Amino acid sequence: MSLAATLTNNKVSDGISSGEAGGAFMHGPTFMGNPLACSIAQSSIELLLESPWQSHIKRIECQLREDLAPCAEFDHVVEVRILGGIGVVELTQAVNLPVIQRQFVDQGVWVRPFGKLVYVMPPYIIDEQDLARLTSAIVKIVSKHKNP
Repeated sequence: MSLAATLTNNKVSDGISSGEAGGAFMHGPTFMGNPLACSIAQSSIELLLESPWQSHIKRIECQLREDLAPCAEFDHVVEVRILGGIGVVELTQAVNLPVIQRQFVDQGVWVRPFGKLVYVMPPYIIDEQDLARLTSAIVKIVSKHKNP
């Protein structure tokens, strides 16, 4: 279920509110406060807060930093960035999405690069073994990626 919140300044908020929808940001069900989506979000927040999520994120961050570090040595990699549970490998040029996505699937992982970025945001409950499988697939596939 999709659910989102948007924070804006007054100028943007006034522009949204003065539209045809009469004060609502009509962007499909994502911003419409669907009761089922709200209930799911509330349950997800409760599960998160009942868990040791901060230590999970720290563990994920450390493993992403260590496991993705080899990518920084590749000539076609601009930078490897890690922040909390997010890992990004920035390439010098955009990837061929259908080709690289197929390569990830063939490795048994789902990664959807965006332009020049190969990024992951694994779930906070991912274990070390599954995260290693994900990061090793990224290193393997990025190592083969060459600029056209």
